Amino acid sequence: MSERPVSMQILGLFGWLAVAFIAAAVGAFASVQSASFYGELTRPSWAPPASWFGPVWSVLYVLMAVAAWVVWRVLPEDRTRTPLVLFLLQLAVNALWTWLFFAWRLGGLAFVDIVVLLLLIAATLVSFWRVKRLAAALLLPYLCWVSFATALTWSVWQNNPALLR
Repeated sequence: MSERPVSMQILGLFGWLAVAFIAAAVGAFASVQSASFYGELTRPSWAPPASWFGPVWSVLYVLMAVAAWVVWRVLPEDRTRTPLVLFLLQLAVNALWTWLFFAWRLGGLAFVDIVVLLLLIAATLVSFWRVKRLAAALLLPYLCWVSFATALTWSVWQNNPALLR
C-alpha cells in the first residue's frame, strides 16, 4: 500500500479540514437561533447544556476530517473511492439534520435523518477500517456522540409535539 507525496498530503489535510468545516458551517447557519430554541424544549434530565454542542462538534469535525485524510492518502485510489463517497454522504446527511431539527422544526424527519446518519457512520467506519484502522478509530467518538444524539433527538421530539412536528 503506497501513499501520496508529502506535499500533496499537506494540501489534502487542509482540503479535508475545509470540507468538514464547510459541512459544519452549513449546519451552523441553520442553527443560528438554536440555543434559544433548545432552551424552550422539554429535554430529558440527561440532555447536555446547549453550550456543550459547539465544542464537542468542533472536535468531532476535526477528527472526521483527519480520518478522511488518512484514508485519502492511501493509493491506489480505487481502494479509497467508496469509503470517501460514504464519508461525504454521511457529512451531507449530518448537515441536513440541523436544518430539519432547528430551522424547519421537523422532529420526525430529523429522527429519521439521524438514524440514517448513524447507519452511514457505521458503514463509513467499517469501510475506513478496511483501508486504515487509524481512520476508523478516529470515527469512534463521532459514532458514540451520534448514538447519544439519536436517543436525545427521539426523546426531545416525543416530549415536544407542539414545537417539533
